[in-house]
Amino acid sequence: MRTLTVNSAVLKKLAATLGLVMVCASAWALTDKQLADVESRIQPAGKVCLQGDNACGAAVASVGGAAKSGEEVYKSSCQGCHASGAGNAPKFGDVADWGKRAEQGLDTVYKHAIEGFSNIGMMPAKGLCMSCSDDEVMAAVDYILENSK
Repeated sequence: MRTLTVNSAVLKKLAATLGLVMVCASAWALTDKQLADVESRIQPAGKVCLQGDNACGAAVASVGGAAKSGEEVYKSSCQGCHASGAGNAPKFGDVADWGKRAEQGLDTVYKHAIEGFSNIGMMPAKGLCMSCSDDEVMAAVDYILENSK
């Protein structure tokens, strides 16, 4: 068995080096405030929350407010195509064009408005009003049909 003897000068140098490393490492350590500042700077810019998602807080869950009327939905989402007939959309107030659709049955007209429909033109799902509920889209259909008799 061998015994290792360490020179006291080497031991002192090793202790001094280890102490210096510890001092340097503590100099680079962040204070609680600095750490909090860094964490706040690297937070995501935002959150994506679906309506009714409680994880985002109660304020987000109730953002929808009261249901929009058919007229409001039409004016905000539908009239861009249905006022001008863009993409072969049936024009608001056109009795013959809307009459043909009404003959298919109200459920079919609702389905095409909610899910989208591509025939001669292109009816995107919900008229691209992704914040609209199915009931709001159906109210817009009712508003259009009522004003196209």
